[in-house]
Amino acid sequence: MKAWRLFGAEMVGTAALLCAVIGSGIMAENLSGGNVAVALLANTLATVFALYVLIETIGPISGAHFNPAVSLVMAWRKDLPRHLLLGYVCAQLLGAALGAWLAHAMFELPILQWSTKVRTGHRQWLAEAVATAGLLFVILRSPAGKASALVACYIGAAYWFTASTSFANPAAVFGRMMSNTFAGIAPSDALGFVASQCVGAALGWLLHRLLSPPPHPS
Repeated sequence: MKAWRLFGAEMVGTAALLCAVIGSGIMAENLSGGNVAVALLANTLATVFALYVLIETIGPISGAHFNPAVSLVMAWRKDLPRHLLLGYVCAQLLGAALGAWLAHAMFELPILQWSTKVRTGHRQWLAEAVATAGLLFVILRSPAGKASALVACYIGAAYWFTASTSFANPAAVFGRMMSNTFAGIAPSDALGFVASQCVGAALGWLLHRLLSPPPHPS
């Protein structure tokens, strides 16, 4: 398949995912009357549904990574040709920005903005490492044809059992730091999240390897 189709699919999928995350956060905050739990529940459900649909529809084209940490692990495993890695990551980052801007446009907010929402500290970083490790583990251990449901379910659960509400995705951090809304993260806090996600991705891959049966001798 031509590389531009793969990159385009990753850009569109990541844009749609971030639009769903940020847009549902705006809508939830508008309608919840200040009840953060209700807002988070609505944000969670929209993200889960969107993620399932996007993986099902875009997965056959590009693998539906929508996440530089996932693409990096797949390239390391040679499931993704390594010469495509940079293109995947650039497409995901561009898609994340476009998704944030689209959500703002739909809700008549300033298109270009920066988040002021503080998300930092050791508990948040640990939560992101845990969330990303779990995500990579689920992806790598999913039986054929079941990744979309399992990943969507895991992210929905991780929204609630992690202190950070489970970004688990450097592209999501990139898009969400451009949105001063319910789902945002201050740019000054982004690096800590991304570093934790990279550590978590490596741990998820390592746990998968440790639990896999040894290869049969030839």
